[in-house]
Amino acid sequence: MSGAKQNDFKKYLDPAVVSRLDSLELKSKYIVEGFMLGLHRSPYHGFSIEFSQHRPYMQGDAPKDIDWKVYGKTEKYYVKQYEEETNLKCQIVLDCSSSMSFSFQNRVSKFHYASMLASALAYLNIHQKDAVGLTLYSDKILKSLPPHATQIYLNQILSAISNTELTGKTDTAKCLSQVAEKTSRRGLVVIISDLFDDIKQTISALKHFRFKKNEVIVFQVLDPIETSFAFGSDASFKDLETGELMRTQPHHIQRAYSEAMQDFIANIKKECLNSGIEYNLLQTDTPFDKALFAYLQKRNNLY
Repeated sequence: MSGAKQNDFKKYLDPAVVSRLDSLELKSKYIVEGFMLGLHRSPYHGFSIEFSQHRPYMQGDAPKDIDWKVYGKTEKYYVKQYEEETNLKCQIVLDCSSSMSFSFQNRVSKFHYASMLASALAYLNIHQKDAVGLTLYSDKILKSLPPHATQIYLNQILSAISNTELTGKTDTAKCLSQVAEKTSRRGLVVIISDLFDDIKQTISALKHFRFKKNEVIVFQVLDPIETSFAFGSDASFKDLETGELMRTQPHHIQRAYSEAMQDFIANIKKECLNSGIEYNLLQTDTPFDKALFAYLQKRNNLY
């Protein structure tokens, strides 16, 4: 991370900080590099998080194989390991429906957070020599890019995300089923969505991936206010997908809403776990290392 102090890595995992960077390519680069540096300085420093061409130095290894650039960043010895490309294929499925545009008090919107996460995951895959693809959806498939493992292809993925316009209602179940039908080879499927859809149908669609021997990891992205409903004074609420307006006093319904939302989240999590699907709740102020670490754990478990 050129020009950055090593103890500054945490700021590159803060959504509010990263969101101010110019391009999606720069955002993904800083998220991943901040994450990698942070892991070396965390309790997870023993976790296998180096790119696939590195492994920890062991007695008997030739000193000429030590990567001194890595040592300069981490103060740990890693040797270059020349292996064939892995066969892992990762398909990122990103919700682009209108509800993802929501943000409160100028926080990072759900889609901005989700797009930065998707871009960082794509960047991480390509630099690990894994193949990555992308599906953008709302109530229909908006764009589908099959998995490939080249730097040029990464640019296509980032461009597709950058040029996305949020539109339409959510039909996660239908779109996931369509993606699953086209996903024939065993791999890793990453779903990034607020999951504001019918739970039963969505879980059924996710099971379709599992039936075809794919591993699945779900990231549910929500604004913090969506879980607390702590708006305070009178407020007007607009359904971002239908345009319907409703005026109410939030404190009158805050408790009921909060309980209903917690039940909704708990139900999704339970159904995912019961189906062998990893579930992660992310709020738009959650540092990106939580999601990337969960992803790498899932990836490592495939080998």
